[in-house]
Amino acid sequence: MEASVPEYYEVFEEFRGVLMDKRFTKYWEDVETFLARPDDLVIATYPKSGTTWISEVVYMIYKEGDVEKCKEDAIFNRIPYLECRNEDLINGIKQLKEKESPRIVKTHLPPKLLPASFWEKNCKMIYLCRNAKDVAVSYYYFLLMITSYPNPKSFSEFVEKFMQGQVPYGSWYDHVKAWWEKSKNSRVLFMFYEDMKEDIRREVVKLIEFLERKPSAELVDRIVQHTSFQEMKNNPSTNYTMMPEEMMNQKVSPFMRKGIIGDWKNHFPEALRERFDEHYKQQMKDCTVKFRMEL
Repeated sequence: MEASVPEYYEVFEEFRGVLMDKRFTKYWEDVETFLARPDDLVIATYPKSGTTWISEVVYMIYKEGDVEKCKEDAIFNRIPYLECRNEDLINGIKQLKEKESPRIVKTHLPPKLLPASFWEKNCKMIYLCRNAKDVAVSYYYFLLMITSYPNPKSFSEFVEKFMQGQVPYGSWYDHVKAWWEKSKNSRVLFMFYEDMKEDIRREVVKLIEFLERKPSAELVDRIVQHTSFQEMKNNPSTNYTMMPEEMMNQKVSPFMRKGIIGDWKNHFPEALRERFDEHYKQQMKDCTVKFRMEL
């Protein structure tokens, strides 16, 4: 007999104004009191914005382009997911505490929920964002494959929820705007998925310099080669096939699906697109950050 799909209210709760997984908030004190180290690097994203991609690029920089070191373990062990907690199966805080410095920390938290010690220790942070329509498409497929989350009934229904911030990690608009505000601080590098797609070499050099390392043509070449979509899709240490199928069913949809810009055109019916565009304009009218919906 198949396991029953959980209801929304069983899995998520409104937590300090953000819809969160109840398993994560149950142990929130561990997150809140987490002690950052000055040389920690935070990689923050709204879900489905290129997190794994930029994480692997950064890890390659830290390992000076050594591909073998990047394949020693799954990315979710090499770069722990701070707030992620699933009883004894996954515990991001515990993983991080056991890591030697310098640590790379993955999070999807908005700035207001990030442990205060990261700000107090003046840690460097990288925020990667992606245009809202492609995020919505990618998020829809992602929620279909996460076995502990209720399936979206349809793409249109999911987009309505996405617009209202009734998805895990809440409003995309609030998330992006809050991190955009934080990027006035020179310790926060704000990046775009679309820029990485357009010119990965340029963006890799930007990252290397932000991390105060020396870019060499050879290092950039190795990173670009190792972190191409096809390479990462075929790499067990980045494609999440090491995650048990009872948590992530990649038969439903692969974790690394297409990795392109503009896939939203294949999913948004015209009426929904118009509604979305109108809503987007309202939400983003006071924000100076500009996104490209296609290249």
